[in-house]
Amino acid sequence: MGSSIRRTDLLALSNLRDDGRKPEEIRRMRIQMGPITSTAESVGGSALVEMGLTIVLATVKGPMACVRRSDELPDRAIMDVSIKATPFAPSGDRRVTNPNSDRRLIEISHMLKRALEATVLLHLYPKSRIEVSVVILADDGGRLCASINAASMALVDSGIPMKDLLCSCSAGYAGGTTDTTLVDLNRREESPNGGQPAVYLPCAMLPQRGTIVLSQCESRLPDFDTLERVLDAAMDGCRAVFDILQAAIQEHASKILSIRSGNGGIDTPFSQ
Repeated sequence: MGSSIRRTDLLALSNLRDDGRKPEEIRRMRIQMGPITSTAESVGGSALVEMGLTIVLATVKGPMACVRRSDELPDRAIMDVSIKATPFAPSGDRRVTNPNSDRRLIEISHMLKRALEATVLLHLYPKSRIEVSVVILADDGGRLCASINAASMALVDSGIPMKDLLCSCSAGYAGGTTDTTLVDLNRREESPNGGQPAVYLPCAMLPQRGTIVLSQCESRLPDFDTLERVLDAAMDGCRAVFDILQAAIQEHASKILSIRSGNGGIDTPFSQ
């Protein structure tokens, strides 16, 4: 009897990743728009987005009056963005005892705010504020990208006008002998213990405009060609995410129309 082949070796021989995906393939996404929480009557829009095993819930309130008059801007609205992680959501860093005070979460909230401010038509709501709250329910990598996609879908559900549908995806470059560019990295692929890629770059863009509103790379780049290669892969991933988000919006709109016409049924999450 011949020796058995391990699953990882078989995937490597097939040029597949540890979770069975091709290098340029994004994770399976499930999207639910509309009332999700018990306080949905006070929320303008909400969305639950799953990217693989990463699950993020986003809610949007507003436009509404600012808490203090000193916070008001005469020409546009302000955005209050907060990101929290549930205690049962794995963070990948055992040193963090309180996930809500994690430095990385604070950094992610600032990047999410900048991306949303570049997307939402804030000038239509002067002297007001829009509150975006994101809760990470499960973290298997790519929580920034999942948070951006969830916030974008919640804004669509709330009816707040945007320049384009904001989409986000990550890409990485393994380097070395493999010389492989990966799209939509999970936690094992982006963590040091799982073989951190030589370059890791999350990206957010407006796909119909072709505009990049956010890109972050903390790795040392060997050359400019590598950056261009990884960025192109991340943009391709954003376009793939856009197709899924757009299909989810169309299905959600058709369900609302059928409910208003008296032919509505049970709302199920969109999966693709």
